[in-house]
Amino acid sequence: MFVLHKMAMSPSLHSFSLFLAKSTSLPLLKPFQAPPRRFGSVSELQLETQDRTLRDYRGQKNGSLVSTAVATESGTLAQDDAAEFTQKEETERLVLPTNDSSEKLLRIRHTCAHVMAMAVQKLYPEAKVTIGPWLENGFYYDFDMEPLTDKDLKKIKKEMDHIIGRNLPLIREEVSRDEAQRRIMSVNEPYKIEILESIKEDPITVYHIGDEWWDLCAGPHVESTGNIDKKAVELESVAGAYWRGDEKKPMLQRIYGTAWETKEQLKAYLNFKEEAKRRDHRRLGQDLDLFSIQDEAGGGLVFWHPKGAIVRHIIEDLWKKTHLGQGYNLLYTPHVAKADLWKISGHLDFYGENMYDQMKIEDEHYQLRPMNCPYHILVYKRKLNSYRDFPIRVAELGTVYRYELSGSLHGLFRVRGFTQDDAHIFCLEDQIKDEIRSVLDLTEEILLQFGFSKYEVNLSTRPEKAVGGDDIWEKATSALRDALDDKGWSYQIDEGGGAFYGPKIDLKIEDALGRKWQCSTIQVDFNLPQRFDITYVDSNSEKKRPIMIHRAVLGSLERFFGVLIEHYAGDFPLWLSPTQVRVLPITDTQLEFCNEVTRKLERNGIRAEVCHGERLPKLIRNAEKQKVPLMAVVGPKEVESQSVTIRSRLSGELGTFAIDDFISRIKSAIQSITSL
Repeated sequence: MFVLHKMAMSPSLHSFSLFLAKSTSLPLLKPFQAPPRRFGSVSELQLETQDRTLRDYRGQKNGSLVSTAVATESGTLAQDDAAEFTQKEETERLVLPTNDSSEKLLRIRHTCAHVMAMAVQKLYPEAKVTIGPWLENGFYYDFDMEPLTDKDLKKIKKEMDHIIGRNLPLIREEVSRDEAQRRIMSVNEPYKIEILESIKEDPITVYHIGDEWWDLCAGPHVESTGNIDKKAVELESVAGAYWRGDEKKPMLQRIYGTAWETKEQLKAYLNFKEEAKRRDHRRLGQDLDLFSIQDEAGGGLVFWHPKGAIVRHIIEDLWKKTHLGQGYNLLYTPHVAKADLWKISGHLDFYGENMYDQMKIEDEHYQLRPMNCPYHILVYKRKLNSYRDFPIRVAELGTVYRYELSGSLHGLFRVRGFTQDDAHIFCLEDQIKDEIRSVLDLTEEILLQFGFSKYEVNLSTRPEKAVGGDDIWEKATSALRDALDDKGWSYQIDEGGGAFYGPKIDLKIEDALGRKWQCSTIQVDFNLPQRFDITYVDSNSEKKRPIMIHRAVLGSLERFFGVLIEHYAGDFPLWLSPTQVRVLPITDTQLEFCNEVTRKLERNGIRAEVCHGERLPKLIRNAEKQKVPLMAVVGPKEVESQSVTIRSRLSGELGTFAIDDFISRIKSAIQSITSL
């Protein structure tokens, strides 16, 4: 069964590359460089941001129509940008360690979780402790207690600082299971009893902080609390979390914290977080009027607004053209099916908790689809296929529905209804390698057009429990490995990490901040062909079972759009921008001509709109805030000469152009994915 949307729903933040500086001054029709300029390796932190708008101001020629207006009327915006730029203008390089690269950091984070738990129980004696692991960027601990506030976090951090300052030793102790249970019962910690029951190894290890607090723990920890730099620790937030992730169990208070080896590392991480916050697709989606999730309709259901829908249309159109050019046939299939179909596929048995309740229609039960695979198999089965027909490639932008708890929903990244760019390939065993290589090429072709050129690739092999014989597993795994080697991509082997139905390749794309997002996947499936008994006729007129390959490039349109928004901080390249040109009259006297220009742009396939009713500087400022790439300013001279003065959000003022010349240039730029 093909599970994609729930995979790696949040980015890996341990790979930092902060900050990117966007290409701010591109020559006319220079090929668009995407993603924006990066500094250093994926683990280097570049403490530098450059605001495009500021570059625009600095690049103006005094006295020009546009720059004079901006300088005189939009001074506040320029001053704000200048202040921000000056503050971050000095560059310093800092390599942030990870839990994998620094055992010291891992020990610090683990110990910080214990120190925080000790601090909480000192301040709130009735609080019950549960678990407190380290994370990629810090740690958390869950408590059964009354709800906490930000004010409480400050109190807890102050107590943590006190504990750290006392330089208390961390002492490891081994005890029998009975002794561990006796101690837990004596301090009335019911959750620890449940944790103890889940520990299979003996003896039980306990870690003490001095002689004042202890916890069941396997370690590792620092030698003493004094090994922690209290200025490199910060409590970040508090959230609700069900015990063991079960909504039927108690709601706990989860406190998140971050910890680093030095205060400089903490500062760098906080800067990264601030930049990530600025790029948050939920805020930008609202500010730029791209999408919304309406409470009246329900959580996790996405409304694509006109501007967001235009971007989606561009994505879909590119996706379809690329697939048609690679020999795929497009499909459209229903959103519901009889429940029996999901029994055959195994989804009801293995995936039922993620499916919505059945609907009874004329004494038969139907269900919303959680996946597209069974539909594509039914299309395959509509006729008897010959070995000469292979490979058969079908693709669909198919909307599916998954049940998600309301607490797990997150903007476009985790939703209840989403559209997968789903495709399935039916082929012969000796065609697997070539088909996988073809998918890798197609994946790269599409991702590069959206500005993603750095990937993390994993090849997952056979797990302990699997369907299919050893021979076919080995052949399929070798085909995937050979395709990757032939492609020249570096990859990691995840031994035993494959699905029970076949080996797979997972590809994570790296965004402008160095975060990694699971999008593309290629999965060989030995299970569904058997469940649906699909066959073909071989050269000896005998029926054989074909190989089935699941694959997706973008993952889901919703999630990929969210990644795109954050990658570009909402500042889409020209070819992808929902509005490519905003036509701005100096006064309403030029409005009629502006409307004529806009209509001519639209007839030439350029997305344009007129904005008026404000003074020109405010119109320019509004266009820049809405991240419109090009502004066509029209005054009396432009009307007289039948021209427009073009201002680029990237490069400032570009000059005055005849209408047809401007249209020719922008069409060329859009068609070749370049930037004016």
